Amino acid sequence: MIEFVGERTITGERERLEKVRTFAGLRRWRDALVERNALQEGRYGCPLGSLANEVSDQDSVARGKLHDLFMAWQELFEDLLRRFQREGVIPQDADVTQLATGFVAAVQGGYLLAQASRDVTPMASAIDMAITHLHLLAREQDEAS
Repeated sequence: MIEFVGERTITGERERLEKVRTFAGLRRWRDALVERNALQEGRYGCPLGSLANEVSDQDSVARGKLHDLFMAWQELFEDLLRRFQREGVIPQDADVTQLATGFVAAVQGGYLLAQASRDVTPMASAIDMAITHLHLLAREQDEAS
């Protein structure tokens, strides 16, 4: 089950995130993610996060597989952020691993808050904070130039 859900989730995110090249594209990704979650009033959360909550304390093999899936998702964000660096959108010295971890945490936390409140507003806010951080890095880069 973990492999099936994980592959479907990561494949979908890969298809969406590979297309992101600009802040406008990142905003469209965010809007689509929040909109998809809003269709169900945030009711189900993230499939990977739900599995992690259900099995990670009882099954070390499942926990390892889920860890690998979350790392694969983080790598998708790292790839996006490296594209941003190549395009000069964010500074070359930005820590893409740290930023990608923040994006995964914002998305997962957003899913969880939306699920608990049946409202996607907290999800949108969490992801917006991650995007705003990137904007601030870009602004600092522009001001230093």
